[in-house]
Amino acid sequence: MKIRTAIFGVHVAASAVGFALLMGFILSEVRPRYVESMRRTLNDTAALLSILVENELSPQAALGSDRLERLAAADPASGGLRVYVADARGCVIFDSAGGREVGRDYRQRPEMQSFFEPERDRNDAESGVTEGEIRVAAPVRRAGSVIGYVGVARPLSSLADAIWRARVRLLAGALLLALAMIVAAWWIANRVTRSVERLTVYVRALGAGQPAPRPESAATEVAELAQAFDEMRAALEGKQYVERYTQTLAHELKAPLSAIRGAAELLGEDLPPSERTKFLGHLRAESDRLHRIVDRMLQLSALEARNGLKQRERVDLAQALAEAVEALGPIWHARKVEVRIERQGPQEIEGEKFLVGQALTNLLQNAVEFTPAGGVIRARIVPEDGRRRVQVDDEGPGVPDFAAERIFERFYSLPRADTGRKSSGLGLSFVREIALLHQGGATVTNRPDGGARAEIWFPAA
Repeated sequence: MKIRTAIFGVHVAASAVGFALLMGFILSEVRPRYVESMRRTLNDTAALLSILVENELSPQAALGSDRLERLAAADPASGGLRVYVADARGCVIFDSAGGREVGRDYRQRPEMQSFFEPERDRNDAESGVTEGEIRVAAPVRRAGSVIGYVGVARPLSSLADAIWRARVRLLAGALLLALAMIVAAWWIANRVTRSVERLTVYVRALGAGQPAPRPESAATEVAELAQAFDEMRAALEGKQYVERYTQTLAHELKAPLSAIRGAAELLGEDLPPSERTKFLGHLRAESDRLHRIVDRMLQLSALEARNGLKQRERVDLAQALAEAVEALGPIWHARKVEVRIERQGPQEIEGEKFLVGQALTNLLQNAVEFTPAGGVIRARIVPEDGRRRVQVDDEGPGVPDFAAERIFERFYSLPRADTGRKSSGLGLSFVREIALLHQGGATVTNRPDGGARAEIWFPAA
């Protein structure tokens, strides 16, 4: 399971449980709140009606049904309200609902119990809710004494629609909020894992030997981990670099040193002038070879030690290719090789102009060395979506199958067709390192019609 999925799942699950509990509590409170609101309204109504009843009575008149005719005539039951009046003993003497409850003892009714049982709480939200009605009562007083009670009732069904609409609105709002929380959870999970994914790409690039910038992250732990990987890579590569280059350098220098030593020993003997000249030529050639190997190694090691480009600028590949061809003019003229450039308009990339020129020069020089006299080298720039590809086609023997996987390997070189001699084997390694520094790549393949095609590509500007 991916970390993003785990973070998202845990966040959503925890939020869903908490949200469900909270919404369950809120929805369960809708009905009590509506009932309480209605009960308070009915309390005010009952209090007002009790005052009206008191005003209907003369100081000596008893509370009787005949005194309530005006109240009944005023139709106080309009709007779903039901009004009843009970005497001081709690017996109903008036009922606006056709007198159906007249004569009943209401002392045990929830809205009346608090008057006869003072310990009961009249402020309970559910007090007076019974038989599908909300009921409240208020005392009728005269001279400070309670002479009866006025009760007001309203059916709960009148609140059903309001409660249902309130719950629907709450649920709709909750669903929108839940959706927003899910989107936020996915965003948070992406933010948390994006740094880890960049770090993974970075570590894989290091493992493949490709230069890559160390990912920056606002998360301290991820930044420290990236730094730790960088330090570990530097330590391991430093050790492996010394071991690898010591071995390869010793191997590559062994042959020219042996040749120099043999020529020096022979020169110490009495040789004819022609032989002496021949061995002196060997000394110079092998010394030059050693010099080239050391110079290329220094260049390549400096290039490999980089973590990125030092200075970025816009580079016109067409111009850089033309300059490389011109710089190698004496070489390909001497070898009687023709170099043709397929002209195109400006093809810009971003990079270090000097390194780009070095890479193109190495590709062209490699093609010149493998192309027989009278051959033609064709160079072109192929624009693609997001990249610019430079192709150099030669008319040489191509790359043997056994060398296809090692062509970019350091110190690996194939013998030239005309002389049978090998180069330092560092030119194509140099090309690949420059391409990787520019976040590009390099390949060498055989063409169907003969010869090899060397390619290097860079991201477009």
